[in-house]
Amino acid sequence: MTAEAMEAGPRKGSGGDGERPLRIALLTYKGNPFCGGQGVYVRHLSRELARLGHSVEVIGAQPYPVLDEGLDGLKLTELPSLDLYRSPDPFRTPRRDEYRDWVDALEVATMWTGGFPEPVTFSLRARRHLRARQGEFDVVHDNQTLGYGLLGDLGAPLVTTIHHPITVDRQLELDAAPDWKRRASVRRWYAFTRMQKRVARRLPSVLTVSGTSRQEIVDHLGVRADRIKVVHIGADTGLFSPDPAVPEVPGRIVTTSSADVPLKGLIHLVEALAKVRADHPGAHLVVVGKRAEDGPVAQAIERHGLEGAVEFVKGITDAELVDLVRSAQVACVPSLYEGFSLPAAEAMATGTPLLATTGGAIPEVAGPDGETCLAVPPGDAGALAHGLNRLLGDGELRARLGAAGRARVLAKFTWAQAAKGTADRYREAMDRSAATHPGRAAATTTYSTHSGSHR
Repeated sequence: MTAEAMEAGPRKGSGGDGERPLRIALLTYKGNPFCGGQGVYVRHLSRELARLGHSVEVIGAQPYPVLDEGLDGLKLTELPSLDLYRSPDPFRTPRRDEYRDWVDALEVATMWTGGFPEPVTFSLRARRHLRARQGEFDVVHDNQTLGYGLLGDLGAPLVTTIHHPITVDRQLELDAAPDWKRRASVRRWYAFTRMQKRVARRLPSVLTVSGTSRQEIVDHLGVRADRIKVVHIGADTGLFSPDPAVPEVPGRIVTTSSADVPLKGLIHLVEALAKVRADHPGAHLVVVGKRAEDGPVAQAIERHGLEGAVEFVKGITDAELVDLVRSAQVACVPSLYEGFSLPAAEAMATGTPLLATTGGAIPEVAGPDGETCLAVPPGDAGALAHGLNRLLGDGELRARLGAAGRARVLAKFTWAQAAKGTADRYREAMDRSAATHPGRAAATTTYSTHSGSHR
């Protein structure tokens, strides 16, 4: 049994807090955990909610969520889109017989005009699905879809997680755009953020993962501060754990990043590596993520002659990822901004020393400079190089920061703690809804009594 399982513990017949278990619909328009933080969130949160005794039905579109198996009360319902961005034929045009209704037509039309349709089209499909199942759920939890379809009566109170405002990503990509054509393309692609801003302002209950994200949601989306609650997420501390049997590879630096996303700051880490290799010729970088064949990162690798010193890996298993992080002398988070930073928490949980920027909420996770990590300003290749040189050259510093980092994660950032905090927010939302919709509360109680089991 993992540390997470031991902490949460399956509690049959209760919701982990002495009250009746909840029937939760957890929505995610893009849920594959290998595609980014939202998929990781859904996988681990749903598992820990089920371990608390709740019934969790994850409702998601392609790429479909991957859920942990063997847990009572946890199931996946597939709500298919047209999957227009699938590999190996992204931006495909569907065959005529694939169209089912007007939502499909909207999805294709938005793609054809350079927009990103999935948040709005998933929200419309989810509303239709939920309204057909009135009374089956106590709460609906949306994972950052923020689509028009989720406004109005869904048959249960709505709680929405906003990891961070996507307007932040939009602005960073605009800042990095080389010309007006690219800026126009970025604006069109991120047109859905106007919808998300309008929807967010009308939501009664918003969860977010850090205090920094909370303030960004207020500033960027205009959501009232009293409607936003912070529930920290974390690492799977049973999986991401130290293992002395995994040999440390001299000079290895590991990061999780996508080469073509300016937000992740990978180009600054590549520039730093070029500087570090003057003092540590064996220093090399392993990037967990997709390699871009062209663009600033690829050009920097070529310019500095780092083709043999930077490796990209993708599609690896959880066990392979953990062993990769364990084998590194340094884990690095070079991001310009993060709403939380799961890679930081996961690296710290393995006992691998962390070098991280102070972008966004990263300091909330990584902790004080010199105590649980080394912290540097975002976008500063020289500062990254200095931090890497310190860590690669000082085994005692690595050991001290690694041990302190794991202790911090165990104390503050586990998925079991996240599930408990999230369930508390569900009950608050249900209480508010019952106060304003007493008929709905009575109907839910009747359904729960007659259905017998919440599994």
